[in-house]
Amino acid sequence: MRASPPTVVIVSGLSGSGKSVALKTFEDLDYYCVDNLPVELLPPFVRSLMRDDTLPQKIAVGIDVRSRNNDLAKLAQWRAALAQLGLEGTLIFFDAHDDVLLRRYSDTRRRHPLGNTGLSLQESIRREREIVAPLREAADVVIDTTQLNVHQLRRRIIAEFALNRGAALSLLFESFAYKRGVPADADFVFDARVLPNPHWNPELRPYSGRDPKVREYLRQQAEVNEYVGQVSQFLDTWLPRLRGETRSYVTIAFGCTGGKHRSVYLAETLAQHSRNQGWEEVATFHRELD
Repeated sequence: MRASPPTVVIVSGLSGSGKSVALKTFEDLDYYCVDNLPVELLPPFVRSLMRDDTLPQKIAVGIDVRSRNNDLAKLAQWRAALAQLGLEGTLIFFDAHDDVLLRRYSDTRRRHPLGNTGLSLQESIRREREIVAPLREAADVVIDTTQLNVHQLRRRIIAEFALNRGAALSLLFESFAYKRGVPADADFVFDARVLPNPHWNPELRPYSGRDPKVREYLRQQAEVNEYVGQVSQFLDTWLPRLRGETRSYVTIAFGCTGGKHRSVYLAETLAQHSRNQGWEEVATFHRELD
């Protein structure tokens, strides 16, 4: 048995609302992810994972209309079974306006899960709302993705679920491209466009600031090291002074021209520096890559 029970997140919602993006994001956050799990298999599935000490402590499970042969209204009793295992399964429901769902299906040309029942797309969406209504009603968190693109949705999931809301202060290091605008909710913004740009090196251009070749190139640049040193000193001085405020997390953003090389390297490097300084809740988000 595990020393402590895993975190369980149940991901549900309407088709086209962002569930797949959410599950992929949870996977990137080291969750063990399973999609389209029949609802009655939730407790035995989690129980089996708890017997494996090598698996991550975080689990995300997708349950939605594709499990319609099962009674979704009985999810409450399956969550109660989780509680008997000492777990509190958090249910997140993703929603969006009908017109947005219609447009997304039109753009992707995907088939709706209820499309084989002879219903039109609009009728399928309406029927799906009826089927998953018990899940929405039971949800701990409802996320409306009507106004969110893929990058914004990923960022919200990272901010809300990768960072411990109970911590005194959590840090989110973000990279971005200036040509697509500065993140509206960044607390600190640092401009990396003055630094040597790996984009102009044909061998480095295909890679990002996450890749060893680009990282090694930037580590060898005296200007980059000076920049990292000065920003590190600034953050080490001022971030601890924000601990007494009511905010739960701080976003530190680094921007460059394309948001692929310099800004990504700096976000990753300063995030690791902060972890080394003793910050326990640190996450990264790369707007142009994630």
